[in-house]
Amino acid sequence: MSASTAPRSHSAPPARVPRHLRRELAVLGSVLTDLSAGRSTAVTVIGATGFGQDALTRWTSRTAEARGLRVLSARGTPYESGLRYGVVTQLLHPLTGPGADLPAAPPHEGRRDCPPGLTEVLRTARGRPTLVVVEDAQWLDEESLRWLHLLIRRAAAAPLAVLAGGCGVTVSGPDWREVTASPPAAVGMRELVLDRMARTDVADVVRDTCGVPGADAFLSAAHHASTGNPAVLGDTMRRFARRGHAPDESGVPELRTIGAAVLGDHVERGLRGLPAETVALLRALAVCGDLLDFPLVCGLAGLRHLGGARLRSAVEATGFVTTGTSGPRIEAQVRPRVLEEMSHRDRAELHARAAELAHRAAADDRAVAALLLGAGPVGAPWAAQVLRRAAGAARREGDHTRSIACLSRAVCETPDPAHRAELTFELAAAELVTAPEAGRRRLGALVRGPGIAPGLRVRALALALADGEADTLRRAAAEALPTVTGPERDDLIALFWAAEPAGRERTELMVPEVPALPDLPASPAQAGQRAWQLAVRGERLPVVRRLARAALAAPAGGALVLPRLAACRALFLTEDYEEAEAGLGTLLAALDHRDMGVALPRVLATRAELNLRRGLLAVAERDIGAAERSLKPSGRHPATMPQLRAVRVLVDLERGHAREARSLALEPVPRAAQDSAYWPHLLFARALAHAFAGEARAAAGLMKECGRQLLSRHHLNPALLPWRSCAARLLRRTGGGAEAERLSHAERRLAREWGTPGALGWAELNAVPDDGAGRLAGIRDAVRLLRNGPASPWFVRALAELAAAEAAQGGDRRTALAAVDELSVLTATHPHSPMAARTRLLAQRLEPAPRTPAAPCPLWAALTASEAATAVLAAHGHSNSRIAELLSVSRRTVELRLSRAYSKLRISGRQELRALVRARERKLNDAGRTGL
Repeated sequence: MSASTAPRSHSAPPARVPRHLRRELAVLGSVLTDLSAGRSTAVTVIGATGFGQDALTRWTSRTAEARGLRVLSARGTPYESGLRYGVVTQLLHPLTGPGADLPAAPPHEGRRDCPPGLTEVLRTARGRPTLVVVEDAQWLDEESLRWLHLLIRRAAAAPLAVLAGGCGVTVSGPDWREVTASPPAAVGMRELVLDRMARTDVADVVRDTCGVPGADAFLSAAHHASTGNPAVLGDTMRRFARRGHAPDESGVPELRTIGAAVLGDHVERGLRGLPAETVALLRALAVCGDLLDFPLVCGLAGLRHLGGARLRSAVEATGFVTTGTSGPRIEAQVRPRVLEEMSHRDRAELHARAAELAHRAAADDRAVAALLLGAGPVGAPWAAQVLRRAAGAARREGDHTRSIACLSRAVCETPDPAHRAELTFELAAAELVTAPEAGRRRLGALVRGPGIAPGLRVRALALALADGEADTLRRAAAEALPTVTGPERDDLIALFWAAEPAGRERTELMVPEVPALPDLPASPAQAGQRAWQLAVRGERLPVVRRLARAALAAPAGGALVLPRLAACRALFLTEDYEEAEAGLGTLLAALDHRDMGVALPRVLATRAELNLRRGLLAVAERDIGAAERSLKPSGRHPATMPQLRAVRVLVDLERGHAREARSLALEPVPRAAQDSAYWPHLLFARALAHAFAGEARAAAGLMKECGRQLLSRHHLNPALLPWRSCAARLLRRTGGGAEAERLSHAERRLAREWGTPGALGWAELNAVPDDGAGRLAGIRDAVRLLRNGPASPWFVRALAELAAAEAAQGGDRRTALAAVDELSVLTATHPHSPMAARTRLLAQRLEPAPRTPAAPCPLWAALTASEAATAVLAAHGHSNSRIAELLSVSRRTVELRLSRAYSKLRISGRQELRALVRARERKLNDAGRTGL
C-alpha cells in the first residue's frame, strides 16, 4: 500500500477545531453518544475546500477512540478515484491487517449482491460500536460509494455510524453526497453544511492567535484578505503572529501582504487537486464570470453538456468563488492565481473566445475591450470597432492609460491602411497626455508618411502644434506642400505660419519655400493667422477685425485650433472683447468633441488673459486654475509653459498675492521654453513681479529684454504688451530719463497708428511728466480714453493716478472724490489687491474735507462697496447668475445685495436702478469734460 493510501495513526493529539464550528462539534458529539448507546447514524459534512470539514472528521475520530469506540477511517485521493474499492481497502485494513480481528485477506470484487468486507464490518460492529470515517469523499470511486451506501442501508442491524466529509469539486462521475440517500428509518441522518466565516468568527481567530482583540480596521482587512476561508485566515494569522505584529491599524499593510501570499499558496495547492473540468470552469469564471451568465461561462469552458447545478456546485466547493443572485463569481484577488499556470497562448485563446461570446451577448464595450486586451488578434472587424468605442469612453472619463491600451490593440486589429492611420492619430492624441514623446513620434510619422488620407495630415500637424511641437513639424509641413492641393494645402500653409511666427531671430532656410499668407485670404484658417500677423505688427486695424471675424464665422467643429485661437487673440488687440470671448467659448465647446484635449490648457489660459484685460479677476483666476489643472507638467512640451506661468503671475499680482507671484516668476524654466512665442510674455510678468517688490532696476532690464524678444519677431503693437511704457516708468526711477522719453514717444506713436482707445490711453498716461502743469491735463486725457473700454487694470491705475493728481496739484477735489468712489466699487471684490490698498489710502487723504456725492442720487453713498458693485453690474444688464460669477459669490448673495440696494436707494427694481446708474455715469462724464 502506498503512503498516500495508508491509514493515519490516531496517536496524534486531538486536532484543534476553529471556534466558529461549535455547533457542528455539538452535533458530532451527540452522534458519538448515540453510537455508544447503540443507535446508528449517517452524517455528511459538506463545505468548500478549507472550510473545516477535515478538522471535524479528525476530531470525531479521535474523540470516538477516546470513548472506546472502533474507528475505521479512509481518505479519498484524486489519484485513486479510478481504483475500484480503493477507499474500501483503507477501511478494511484494521480488520484484515496483522493483529486484526479477522483473518487477513485482500478484498475481492465479490458478487454484485455481496460487496467485499461488508458482512465482516457489520459483524464486528455488533461486538463493538464502530465509526466509519471517510475524508475527501469527493474522490470516492464508484464501487466504494456503492459499498458505503449499502453499509448505511444495513446499519440498523448493528451499532454503526458513518461520517463522510468533503466537497463537490467534481463535475463528472458519481456524486458522493448520494451515499446517504434513502437511509432506513432506524438510521438517523444528519447533514452539516459549512459556510464562510463571519466577521465575528474572524475576531475570535484573531484573538486566539494574537492573544489580544483586533482593531475594527484590522478585522475588516483580515476578513477581506482571507475571503472568509478559515484555512486561509488561520494560516495568515499564524504567520502574522510569528512576526510579532499587533492586530491594530498599523499592522494592516503587513497583514495584506501576508494574506495575499497565503491565499496564492492556497489557490495553487487547491488547483493541483482539482479535476481538469473544474479547473477549466474556474478559469472561464476568472476571465469573464462577472460579464457572462453562468451557462455561457460553462460553454466557454467546454462543459455545456453537463448539468448546470452540478457545475455550479463544483466551483462553489473549491472555496475560490462566492455565490450571488447572478451566479458564482471568483474573488478579485484570486483571479490572477487561477490563471497563473496557463500558458500565454492558452490564456490569450481563452480571452479571445470570451470576448467573442461577450460581444455576441451585447456586453458593454469596455468589458469586451478588457477581454480583447488579454487576447491575441482575433481578425474580426467588430474587434477594432469595440476597442475604438471603449477608448473613447475611457478618454471621456479621463483614463488615458486605458484609452492608449485600447487604441494600440485596435491598430493591431485593423488591416486597412486608411483605418489604421485614423486609429494611429487617435492613439497619438491619447499618448500626448501620458506618453507625449511617443505621441509626437506618431504624429510626425503621419505628417511625413506617404498615402495619408486627405485631411488627416492636417489634423496630425494641428494636434502636434497645439501640443507645442513646432521646429521639426514646421519643416515637415513645408515638405508635404508639393504633394497636396486645395483646402488641405491652404490649411498646411496656415499651420506653417502658426508654427513659426514671422521674423523670429532664429530662422531656417525652407526647401521647398513656403508661400506667404495672402493679404486677404479666403480660407478661414489663413484668415485667422493673417489677422494675428497684422495685429501683432500693429497694422490695418479694420482689416484685422474683418479677417478675425471671418475666421470665427466658420464652423468650429472642423476648424483648426491654432488659427482660430489666433483670431480670438487678434480681437483682444482690437479690444473687441465680447467677440473674442464668444469665439473662445465656441472653441472650448468644440474641443470636448474632438481629439484636441491637449489644446485645452492653451485655450483656457487665453481666456484667462482676456478676462484679466477686462478686469474680471475672479473669472481670470478660475480660468487659469482650470488651465493648470488640465495640464500635466511631466512630459508636456516646454513651449506650453510660459503662457500659463505668465498669466498666473499677472493674475496673482493683481489679486494681491505678490509673494506667490514673485516665487513663481523666478522659478527656472527649460531652455526649450525660451523659444516659445510666449517667452516675452513671461519676461514681462517677471518684470512686473520685480517692480511690485521695489526692484526697479532689475524690472527695467527684464522689460527691455522682453521688448528685444518682441522686436525680433516684429511684434510692434503696444496693445500686445505695453513694455515700452512700463520700462519708461521704471527707467524714470533709476535715472534713465532720456531713454524713458524715447520709449514713451515710440509707444505713443505706435498706439496712435493702431488706434484702439486702451492702447492709446495707457501710452498717454505713461507719457505724462512726473510734475508740472501738463501732468494733470495728460492724466485727464488718458482717463477719458481708457473709460471707453472695460474696467481693465490699466484703467484702474489711471483712475488712481487721476485721484492722486486732482488731490495733490490743486485740481478739482470733487473729481478726486468721484474717482475714489469709482475705485471703491471696482476694487470691492479684491480687498487685498494693491489697487484696493491704494484706494483706501486715497480715501483717507480726501476724507477730512466735506464730501459731496458725485452721483445725482444722495442715497448712493449709503451703499456699501459690495452693494454698489453689484448694483452697477445689474444696471448694465448682467443677470444674477453672471453677477455671481463675476464677483465670485453665490446667486443668493447677489439677490440679497440687490434687495438692500433697492431699499437704500428707495427704488423698486432694475429699471429705476438703470436710470440712476446712467445718470450717475453722465455726472462723472460731465465732470470729466470740465475736469476729468
